[in-house]
Amino acid sequence: MTRPTPKAIKATAETAGIPVDDETATRISNSIGPAFEGFSVIAGTLPFDLEPSHFVLAQTAKVTK
Repeated sequence: MTRPTPKAIKATAETAGIPVDDETATRISNSIGPAFEGFSVIAGTLPFDLEPSHFVLAQTAKVTK
């Protein structure tokens, strides 16, 4: 998962019905970007990967060893 761009933030917000202007999208990208960069080392190794829609799936999945 890569750091979200202001363009991606704006598109996601509009899809959610909460449109934001360019300045706000840039501010959001700058504020959450470091978290994405910090987790990039372990991205793909967790039951859900920085994408909340998979949370329910991860919580209900049966783990086998």
